[in-house]
Amino acid sequence: MGTDIAHDAPRKSRPAASFARRLLAWWDVHGRKNLPWQRERTPYRVWIAEIMLQQTRVSTVEPYFERFVAGFPDIHALAGADLDEVLHLWSGLGYYARARNLHRAAGTIVREHGGVFPDTVEAVQALPGIGRSTAAAIVAQGCGRRAAILDANVKRVLARRHSVPGPVTAAATLAALWRLAEAHTPAERVADYTQAVMDLGATVCVRRRPRCAACPVSADCQARTAGDPERYPERAPRRARRVERSRFFVVVDPHGACLVAQRPPRGIWGGQW
Repeated sequence: MGTDIAHDAPRKSRPAASFARRLLAWWDVHGRKNLPWQRERTPYRVWIAEIMLQQTRVSTVEPYFERFVAGFPDIHALAGADLDEVLHLWSGLGYYARARNLHRAAGTIVREHGGVFPDTVEAVQALPGIGRSTAAAIVAQGCGRRAAILDANVKRVLARRHSVPGPVTAAATLAALWRLAEAHTPAERVADYTQAVMDLGATVCVRRRPRCAACPVSADCQARTAGDPERYPERAPRRARRVERSRFFVVVDPHGACLVAQRPPRGIWGGQW
C-alpha cells in the first residue's frame, strides 16, 4: 500500500479541516473497521469490494467477497480465469455486467500495466466499469493517495451540510458537490477519511430519519439548522417506467434434457445461460 502524499492536496480552509478532523475522531470510535476488504487493504481487494458494493448492501457483499478472493486471490488469477468461472462465483449477486467488467479490467491490467494495479485516479478510471468516484475510492483506500470520492452516501452528507440545491443528477449540482468533496478531503489519513465519510452517510446521515443527534458534524449542518435535513438532496422528477414484455420457452427432449443457450455478452443477463 502507498502512503498519503501531502503535496497532492490543495490548501484547505479551516472549516473543511475541522469537518475532516471531527469526522475522523467519530470514525475512530464508531466506524466500521473489520470489513473483509479492510483486513488486508490492497488495491486489488479494495477494487473487488468497491465493484461489489455498487447498488448492493455491505451485509450481502461480505460472503461473496470472501468466496471471490478465495477463488481469484490476485489480478493474474482473475485475468487467467474463464469468464464462466467468474460468473459462477458472482451468481446471485446480480448486475452481472460488473463481473464481466472485472474480468475485462483484470486482463487490461495484466496486458497494459504488467499485472500491477495502477495508482492514479485517471488510470484506474480508464479501466472497464469504473467511474470517477469508484476510481478515487480505490486509489484512496488501496494506495493511500489523496483522492476525493462522491458516492451516493457522500452526496447526501455534503448536500445536507451545505444545503446544496438541485437533484444530484443535475450537472450544476454534481459539480458543486465535487468541489465540496475535494475541499473536505484531507491530506492525511485519506483511507480512513474515505471510509469515515461513507460510514457517516450509511449509518447516521441516512436517507430517511437521519440520526442528527449522533452526527459528529451536525453543529454546522445547514440542512439541520433549517430544520429539514430530509429535503436534501432534492429529488429529481420521476421518469415514466418503461414496460417490456417477453416470452420464455422451455424446450425439453423426450429424455428430459433441457435445451439451453448462452445470451450475448452485453445487455440484460449478458453471458448467462
